[in-house]
Amino acid sequence: MKKTILITGSAGFIGFHTAQKLLAKKYQVIGVDNLNSYYDVKLKKARNEILLKNKNYKFYKVDLRNKKALEEVFKKNKVNKILNLAAQAGVRYSLTHPEAYEETNLKGFLNVLECARHFKVKDVVYASSSSVYGGNKMPRTGFSEKDAVNQPISLYASTKRANELMAFTYHHLFGLNCTGLRFFTVYGPWGRPDMALFIFANKITKGEEIPVFNYGKMRRDFTYVDDIANGVVKALEKPQAYEIINLGNSKSVELSYFIELIEKELNKTARKKYLPMQPGDVPATFANVSKARNMLGFQPKIKIETGIKNFIKWYKEYYKI
Repeated sequence: MKKTILITGSAGFIGFHTAQKLLAKKYQVIGVDNLNSYYDVKLKKARNEILLKNKNYKFYKVDLRNKKALEEVFKKNKVNKILNLAAQAGVRYSLTHPEAYEETNLKGFLNVLECARHFKVKDVVYASSSSVYGGNKMPRTGFSEKDAVNQPISLYASTKRANELMAFTYHHLFGLNCTGLRFFTVYGPWGRPDMALFIFANKITKGEEIPVFNYGKMRRDFTYVDDIANGVVKALEKPQAYEIINLGNSKSVELSYFIELIEKELNKTARKKYLPMQPGDVPATFANVSKARNMLGFQPKIKIETGIKNFIKWYKEYYKI
């Protein structure tokens, strides 16, 4: 029988897509999510309903901060691997709600590591973030895992860097295999409503003004969710003793071009409000993914033009536009 993988944040954007891929490969998947209201709960529930149609998916509504409730899930199920994707996400939200990040991203992750240790689950894969590169000057070849990451410029980034250090400690002390994946700006169908693509599509559809930070000169390594989910599955199937690996598209796209593509797919021109950079934001991201290629056989395939087309198609269907 295929192994059982416990996914925290299974009703989240990346969790949902990864769970679908694992279920298609006949893994048993245990989903854990608190279905919180950081963004539209209906969207999380709709993702979860799709997963629940598969007999190999079991779901527990549990908050990672509640260690006893989390332990109960491990007592009831023989878990072979853990994928930790649950987190309080978002750079901007961390400016106004710092406690949410400390509780979920630090205490929640500690509870996951403790369960791995006490219930003898050797393999842990967890989400880190490109935001850990912080104020680093970006090399021509993109951000590399070898770069120093000592200058996070948002609390969200600090908690993600802390996760990497916590994972190392548990690897060192208790022999856990821990792989941290630094995701670069993930987008696609079933995405998060607090992210740029969703916000822009929403506002353009309604004829509202869109905020364009850094006067449209921001550059992001937009990575399609299928590529990310494939990379996550590869990391689960190839456990490493302790590694941190970038997962990105390895191409940097200017925000103004990104908006152009959305306008094209919606067949509508955006009303733009040009603004300076926001605190905690970085001007550009670009992933060097040579380590992911070598270690995991990771190969991003989806171009930004295709990815945005797919998202807008889903967006129109889901919201009946």
